[in-house]
Amino acid sequence: MPRLPIYMDNHATTRTDPRVVEAMLPYFSEAFGNANSVHSFGQRAAEAVDQARLQVASLIGAEAKEVVFTSGATESNNLALKGAAAMYRRHGNHIVTTQIEHRAVLDPCRRLERDGFHVTYVPVDRFGQVSLEEIAGAITPETILVSVMLANNEVGTLQPLVEIGKICRARKVLLHTDATQAVGKVPVDVGALNVDLLSLSAHKMYGPKGIGALYVRRGVRLEPILDGGGHERGMRSGTLAVPLIVGLGATCRLAFALYPEEPKRLRDLRDRLQDALLDTIDDCTLNGHPAERLPGNLNLSFAHVQGDALLMALKNVAVSSGSACTSASVEPSYVLRAMGVPDEAAHASIRFGLGRFNTQEEVDYTIEEVARCVRHLRALNPMREFAQTQG
Repeated sequence: MPRLPIYMDNHATTRTDPRVVEAMLPYFSEAFGNANSVHSFGQRAAEAVDQARLQVASLIGAEAKEVVFTSGATESNNLALKGAAAMYRRHGNHIVTTQIEHRAVLDPCRRLERDGFHVTYVPVDRFGQVSLEEIAGAITPETILVSVMLANNEVGTLQPLVEIGKICRARKVLLHTDATQAVGKVPVDVGALNVDLLSLSAHKMYGPKGIGALYVRRGVRLEPILDGGGHERGMRSGTLAVPLIVGLGATCRLAFALYPEEPKRLRDLRDRLQDALLDTIDDCTLNGHPAERLPGNLNLSFAHVQGDALLMALKNVAVSSGSACTSASVEPSYVLRAMGVPDEAAHASIRFGLGRFNTQEEVDYTIEEVARCVRHLRALNPMREFAQTQG
């Protein structure tokens, strides 16, 4: 029996790796200087920041000076979108993105629309992938920026970003990617991807919350969204959070050291969970691309079961529902809707996010618990029997 409860919601956040915590600790109480100060305390902090910047850059194939530290991926996305829109508005007022982006991209796009920009939201196919033809067709002479996530946070689908990058380079349009879910889990090289801007966050890859970074390709300029000191090459003012920055650097160093063994182990665990649930539970379907997907992601719909009810039944396994709560009502996931998943199936979806600290014993326990809870909930659902008689 594994230790309970089991955490399988690693797309929402991850446990900070103890090795990362250990690297951070001295910068809370011993090396506590301001990295902008010239004395020895400040210089030690500045050296730690420089080292972390290099560690982040090394993980994504960038130069250290192209890494801008932020409070997390939400701020990175806002800076990329709003900063590029303001800086390049004289060249056009059109932005292209997809229907399944994270709210940290979609909401800034809505804001930019209120400020007079035009945004095209490209659809996706039933696997959650965008069409290269759709992206190319959406770009106009007024387009200044394309933003396409590298990996979806709900279904894990990977986008054909290399080809999208080639399209954008040929059309002389900036490309931003929200790579929050991908960095540290799949290979990410900004040069190979042909991206100009890339967002990432520490807490999605076993680092601390409250710290992230934005890759800004050399030569790309952004209008800052924060004023007050001109830190980070004038793009992001604010005193540098040295302990968190050290944590992000250590997180990236670990991810680099553990590749490719860790992704392979996660993929094996994910496949074990996926195959067992699909084999043992009737009317269970996979959401997302069957192959082009994050190694630890599994999104399943269980017919005749409400996802929220299944979440409550799985008291010893932490997973997430595919439904998003909004005010007084529960709406199906907009990602699954965009993929053409019917509302009933979207309401019945569960996302499993396997991570660094999950074990095979935990997977096997989860298989048994999910199967037991689904059977129990279906037995309580009168529509289940009706559907079977109609079929």
